[in-house]
Amino acid sequence: MGDAKDVMSGFPAEAKQAGGEELYRIQCGEDAVDAAPMGEVGSGAYEIRINKAGGWFRVFYVAKFGDAIYVLHAFQKKTNKTPKEDIDIGKRRYALAQADAKAAAAKAPKTVAPKTTP
Repeated sequence: MGDAKDVMSGFPAEAKQAGGEELYRIQCGEDAVDAAPMGEVGSGAYEIRINKAGGWFRVFYVAKFGDAIYVLHAFQKKTNKTPKEDIDIGKRRYALAQADAKAAAAKAPKTVAPKTTP
């Protein structure tokens, strides 16, 4: 969402590869190797922690809205504490992801259980 893809593309090669591998694991239904819940961003949001290429890189995502994985925000940390601005970006994009998932669910065809005959 937003510029997350572009920001991740700008990570150093080692950090970009690690982040891509983590997202792939999540797409395959596995847990990320190094992720932590980010309740401050929203329910079901997580932070992938990448400590590579001499820096701290983070990717916020949420995977509980339908079948989609929403990458909310990507950034490089300079201190141990996650800056409020980055959490606020995550919160705004979480709300957008939630609205997107709700709209997608409303458009999805409804399935009806087949009738059975005795």
